[in-house]
Amino acid sequence: MTSTFRSVHQIARPQGLPTAADFAFVDGPLPAVTPGTALVENVLLSVDPYMREAMDAGWELNAPLEGRSVGRVVESRDPALAVGDLVFHRKGWRTHALVSAADGARVLPRHEGVPLSAWLGLLGGTGLSAYVGLAKVARLRAGETVFVSAAAGGVGGVAGQLARLMGAGRVIGSAGSAAKVRHLVDGLGFDAAFDYHDGPVAGQLAKAAPEGIDVYFDNVGGDHLEGAIAAMRPHGRIAWCGAVAQYNSTEPPPAPRNLYDVVEKSIRLEGFLVRNHRDLQGEWEEFLVPHILAGRVVQDETVVDGFDGIVEAFRGMLQGRNTGKMLVRLTR
Repeated sequence: MTSTFRSVHQIARPQGLPTAADFAFVDGPLPAVTPGTALVENVLLSVDPYMREAMDAGWELNAPLEGRSVGRVVESRDPALAVGDLVFHRKGWRTHALVSAADGARVLPRHEGVPLSAWLGLLGGTGLSAYVGLAKVARLRAGETVFVSAAAGGVGGVAGQLARLMGAGRVIGSAGSAAKVRHLVDGLGFDAAFDYHDGPVAGQLAKAAPEGIDVYFDNVGGDHLEGAIAAMRPHGRIAWCGAVAQYNSTEPPPAPRNLYDVVEKSIRLEGFLVRNHRDLQGEWEEFLVPHILAGRVVQDETVVDGFDGIVEAFRGMLQGRNTGKMLVRLTR
């Protein structure tokens, strides 16, 4: 086994879209395995939209970054983590990590037919975000019309499929290219989709849902939120998960300009953070694993091979160059 590992440090606060110069690859000796810890060699790393906000203040400069990861235990002095176990942990952006069960590392269940990458996508925080938003925040009911923004991204793609599994009458998505629009309809089972570059969101959504929408799963904010409020039926619900419209912007978006409609239509708008709902992980797995095994859910992902590609994978995700969940694969 190698005696060194590589990690990525953030070395500057970005102005707008992060650049490669905001990061540094750092080599160092493997950490010593002490009682109660285990050394994992990372297999898959996740890059996610929330990380862009963490770059502004949440992440410490000149230190390894945080991120959801799957690794294989190669040395252990933690009785809960055996050599060879595949574990989920949050010490990403590095080739190896020292973890412990006490600090949240957990051995992944073995389900024949469930791909390993699902634990960072469908069954990870990505899928759990969709579940919390639709089932717990919006409380989607059978027969309702759902609109999902950034629907070709990791969370959006799961949200659209989950809405269908929950009995939605009509599922509509927005995406950033004609190819992604086709993918939503032909690959993920959306009833309709549109490219937000083709015209105002409000107008395109009105055409896709002429009778209005009941639930909006928001990954974007800005003009998408404005359009959804305009299309919302009375007593509609909005589950606000993210705001990619402003993550890289140095100026707040001008929209939404119709927030008072939330009052006039008695709309409920609720934001949420998936980290506050980790207690639902087991419930989510129990619900989704049978659907994965039955082929009713697509594991939608874009995979970049090699640790050296992680910064560009992250930057590409922020620019919409991925379809589905963006992952970095270190080993097989």
